Amino acid sequence: MPNVSAPSAGHLLQFIRSGAARTRRDLMELTGLSRSTVAQRVDQLVNAGYVREGGPDASTGGRRPSLLEIDEGSAVVLAADLGATHGRVAVTDLAGRALGETTGRTLSAEGPEKAIAWVTSRFRELLAGCGRSVAEVCGVGVGLPTPVDVHTGRTVQTPIAPGWERYDIPAALAAEFPGPIMLDNDANVMALGEYTAAGPGAPPVLLVKVATGIGAGIVEDGRVLRGVGGAAGEIGHVRVPGREDVACSCGSRGCLAAVASGAALARRLAACDPSVRDASDVARLALAGHPEAVRLTREAGRTLGEVLAVVVSVVNPGSLIVAGSLAGAGEHLVGEIREVVFRGVQYRSTRGLHIGEGRVGGRAGVVGAASMVVDRVFSSEAVDARIAAAESLRAGC
Repeated sequence: MPNVSAPSAGHLLQFIRSGAARTRRDLMELTGLSRSTVAQRVDQLVNAGYVREGGPDASTGGRRPSLLEIDEGSAVVLAADLGATHGRVAVTDLAGRALGETTGRTLSAEGPEKAIAWVTSRFRELLAGCGRSVAEVCGVGVGLPTPVDVHTGRTVQTPIAPGWERYDIPAALAAEFPGPIMLDNDANVMALGEYTAAGPGAPPVLLVKVATGIGAGIVEDGRVLRGVGGAAGEIGHVRVPGREDVACSCGSRGCLAAVASGAALARRLAACDPSVRDASDVARLALAGHPEAVRLTREAGRTLGEVLAVVVSVVNPGSLIVAGSLAGAGEHLVGEIREVVFRGVQYRSTRGLHIGEGRVGGRAGVVGAASMVVDRVFSSEAVDARIAAAESLRAGC
C-alpha cells in the first residue's frame, strides 16, 4: 500500500528554504525518502523555478554533492504600503531584496479607486525600470490604512475610511497582475516586516504606527495576532481618561487617535502655524525645536505610553517599535513613550524589551507585504498545486 503521507516536493522545499537541507543527501536523511524519489521531487522544484543547484558542497568521500538553493531571481513580488497620505511601492525578488522602489503622496483620502490606480501605475513603472515583466510577477502584497478581512481580502466597513469596503481591491489588482493578491492592515504588515528583518527565532514584535491615525500590529512566531474579529491592535480607539471633550472621527469621544495621532497634533499646531498640513510637518518642526511642536509631541508620547504600557503587560514583546510619520520626531515622541512604559510596567514584562525605531524603518511595510506573498507562494500546498497543474497540462498535450 503506498505511503500517502510521504513528503511531497512542497515539503522538501520547506527544508531547503529553512536551511535544514543543503543537498539531496540531506533531504534523504531528513525524510527517509529513497534517492530516486528525492531526485524526482528536486527535479520538479528545479523545473518549476523554485530551486537551483549551485556549487558543490564539501565532500565526505566520493563525488561532491551540489548545493540546493532557492532560485531567488526566478520571479518578482509587488509590494505596497499605503498610508492615509503617503505610500511606498516596491518590486522585490523572492528573498525580499528590492529591485526597484519609490515613495509618494497617495490619493487614499479620495477613495480606493484612485489609491489603487496610483499603486498600479507605480508597479508598472518599477517593473519597466528594473527590466522585469508582468509575466514574472508571482503575487502582490499590500498594506492598507484600514481594517482588512484577510479571509475575504476585502476591507472592513469603518467610518474612518468610508467607501473602501465597497471596492473590490483584490479583483482590481488581479485584473492587472498574476499570482495571489494579499492585503492586510498597514500596522500588521509593518510589524511583519520588522519581524522578518529580525530573522528566524526573533522574539514577539509589537509595532505602533503613529501617523495620520494610530494602530498597532503584533507578530509572534511569524504570525500576526488578529483576534476573533481581526481587530487585534486597534488601539487608536481606546478611550483616554479625562479627554472626553475631544471628538473622534469614529463617532466616539476621547479616543487615543483623536488625542495623540499625527492628524490631531497637526490640527492643533496649524492654529499657530498655518503651514502645518500633516504628521510629517509636526515631526519636522519638533526636530527643529519648535516649542509648541515639541510640547504637543511629548504630550502625545506620554499619552501613547499609558496605553502601550497595558499592551506590553499583556503581550510581553521583545521589541516595541514606534513607526509612522510622527515617529520622525525622534526622542521627543519615543523618549516619552519609553519613560512611561518602563515606569508603569512590572520589570518581568519589560526585561530585555527594546523600545525605539525598527531595523528597516520606513521600509517595514513593503518588507512585510513582500513577506506575505513569498510565504504564500512557497507554502507546501501552493508549490504542490502548481507542480500538479503543470504536470497535468503537459500530460494533456
